[in-house]
Amino acid sequence: MNRYEGRRALVTGGGSGIGQATVHRLLAEGGRVVAADVNETGLKATYASAEANGTADRLTVLALDISDEEAVRSGVASALEVLGGLDVLVNAAGILRSEHTHKTSLELFNKIIAVNLTGTFLMIREAIPALLAGVEPVVVNFSSTSASFAHPYMSAYAASKGGIQSMTHALASEYSKQGLRVVAVAPGSISSEMTSGTGPGLPADADMSLFAKLAPALGQGFASPDTVAGVVAMLGSRDGAFITGTEIRIDGGTHF
Repeated sequence: MNRYEGRRALVTGGGSGIGQATVHRLLAEGGRVVAADVNETGLKATYASAEANGTADRLTVLALDISDEEAVRSGVASALEVLGGLDVLVNAAGILRSEHTHKTSLELFNKIIAVNLTGTFLMIREAIPALLAGVEPVVVNFSSTSASFAHPYMSAYAASKGGIQSMTHALASEYSKQGLRVVAVAPGSISSEMTSGTGPGLPADADMSLFAKLAPALGQGFASPDTVAGVVAMLGSRDGAFITGTEIRIDGGTHF
């Protein structure tokens, strides 16, 4: 499929996990992509993989901290200069930290909100003018199953993702008459650096029985990031043309 031939995309979180998988999926379908991430080592790995796949000529990597307003302004401007405009914005960047809520510091709570929610807002705000001038423009935000279902020790993360989900609905309404679609994906039970032991960092005394309801009904355990990347690619293409103002849960039936 070449659904992205001629399409210009900016993907945050492009240095690892689902964001990285999305970058490679859009490249594989013919798109021109700017992959942004705060992790420069991860971006080098993304570019190296693109070279191995023969798609690096359509990839630009951009070091970017999405929680920094000035960095987002200059980063989006750089991406637009490289791409010559923008048709698809994928906000995959995010962090997951876990802790007992009564032990969660304000510093940690604010950090999670700053990256996940505020960072997503900043990227959208700076990209909207270019998107409105783009071709069949789409914003794909990353919510999470934690926005709608109980995930213990993740109240701050859940708050950030719930905010993204609500913001997605508001933006879709605000810009629908101008042709901009805004949708969200809500992954769950996906294997990535974020969900590994180094990602959520569950408290040492976490009650694992609370996670009994968080096992996927389909397959053998967690799915790969490619599972989500395929859905993102659909949403950002003409195949998703009648989808806006909603979220699509991708969790293998974890939450029936």
